[in-house]
Formats: sequence, structure tokens, C-alpha cells
Amino acid sequence: MEVLQLGIPKGSLQDATVELFRKAGWKIAVSERSYFPSVNDEGLRCSLIRAQEMARYVEDGTLDAGITGRDWILENDSKVTTICDLVYSKASFRPTRWVLVVPEDSPVKTPEDLRGKRVATELVNYTKRFFASINTPVEVEFSWGATEAKAAGGLVDAIVEVTETGSTIRANRLRILRELFESNPQVIANSEAMKVGWKRAKIEQIAMLLQGALAAEDKVGIKMNVPKEQLQAVIDMIPSLTAPTVSPLFQTGQLKGVEWYAIESVIPEPVVRELIPRLIAQGAVGIIEYPLNKIVG
Repeated sequence: MEVLQLGIPKGSLQDATVELFRKAGWKIAVSERSYFPSVNDEGLRCSLIRAQEMARYVEDGTLDAGITGRDWILENDSKVTTICDLVYSKASFRPTRWVLVVPEDSPVKTPEDLRGKRVATELVNYTKRFFASINTPVEVEFSWGATEAKAAGGLVDAIVEVTETGSTIRANRLRILRELFESNPQVIANSEAMKVGWKRAKIEQIAMLLQGALAAEDKVGIKMNVPKEQLQAVIDMIPSLTAPTVSPLFQTGQLKGVEWYAIESVIPEPVVRELIPRLIAQGAVGIIEYPLNKIVG
């Protein structure tokens, strides 16, 4: 049987990735004692791999595809095919920024001013390439964590660190010298695997449905019945991806002398609490709100 080798990121992205796959239609069961989660798809074999190493195993063909951050692809200078980005405002899939940071009171004004200085980071290879690109020799050391503290405590002259809002950097009396790049989770694939028809189709199916699950994250479906006289007013109130679906009620076109229609639409979830009272005021009845797993196409 044809089986695709798929890497699931172990660590901070793990739970969010498993939940995203659930919404996309795949139930992945992770066991604390195994690095090979079960999945309700005989055409998939999942392996738990740290995001930092994922691109390497996808590049060498050990895995056909996987999910990792753009940062670790750049760190390993990996030659993989990026299929799609997985970006959403929730924390696990929110874009992050890698930045060059110095102490707040440092005399350093530009990256070139760090010539001969010490820089700590998890992204050792990327950082070396960055400073080489600006012809600025520095000593780059690997940081096992608490990287901000090393700069704040004077152990190093600068750090290359990841941030979302910059609040931790500011709290440690540090200053962003330069934003280096933005990172987000990505579905990546082995370039040779993408040349195999069934593998390409499976990888693209996974990417499409994962993106569909993300697109549905902050959306809900809503349906209701509306008298004909209020139909246009209600339609004008309802946001929609394209246009709401409107259809006459079966065998009740004339109910107590009133012609009724059913309206159905997909709308942003935060809008619902403000919208429903207004819909009722316009004569809508039988309003139903329901969750969505995927929006595709």
C-alpha cells in the first residue's frame, strides 16, 4: 500500500498541529511512549520530529513532508519545497519575528558596530550567514535558552531572538537593533517526493484541508428564516464570504399569508453577538449558529 511519511512537529507546535489535523479530518493519537502517533488514514505514517530538525529529514527524503517553522528552514539552509503557510492569529500559528537585539544602553547603533563582539542565539548558522553578508566578523555562540537574560546580564553583546510583540525584550531593558525576518509554520515537502504523482496528490490534499481548517477558525455558520418583506434588509446586514444562500421554505411559501425564505451564510464569529439581536428586530426567526471545521475554495 502507498504510505506517505509525514512529520508532526514535537514541542510547542505539537498540540495545535494535532488539533488542526483533527479539524481537517485526520485524528492523530499521540502517545507519551511512542514517537509514531497513530492516525485514521492508512495512507499516512506520522513521526514526531522536533521542528528544529524537520527540514533536514524532509530534505534527505526520510520524510516525504512535514510541518515546521520558516526559521528552521532558513537555519538549516534546507532545499525543500514549501507547499503553503499555516498562519492564524492564535498563538500557535501566529507569525513571529527574529530580531537582532542589544542592551537598551548599548552604544551599538547598527549591526556593523558589533564587529568583534559576541552574539548568542539558537539560529547559529543563520546568524553567521547574516553577519558574513554584511562583512562583519562576530563570535556567534549557541544559546540553550533564556537568551534575553544573557544580553541583559552582560554575558554577550547582542542576541538574535524570536519575538511576537517585543514585550519580553522591552521588559528586560533590551532594544531591537534590526528585524531580520518573519517566520510562520509551513507545510514542506521533499522535492523528489513532489515528482511522484500519488505523493504530490496526498501532500496537496493535506495542505488544502489544513488551510481550510485554519480559514474556518474564526468563522461560524448561521441560518434563519425571514419573511419576504424583510428579506433584503436582512441580507444587507449579513456579512458573507461571497453572498448568502437564500431559498424559499418548502411547502410553506405562504404561511399565514406571509411568504418565508431561509437564509444561510458564513460569518466571523465575533460578529454574531452583535448581529443576532438586530436580525430578530428585523423579523428573523429560528436563528441557528453552528461551528465550522473547514472552509475550502
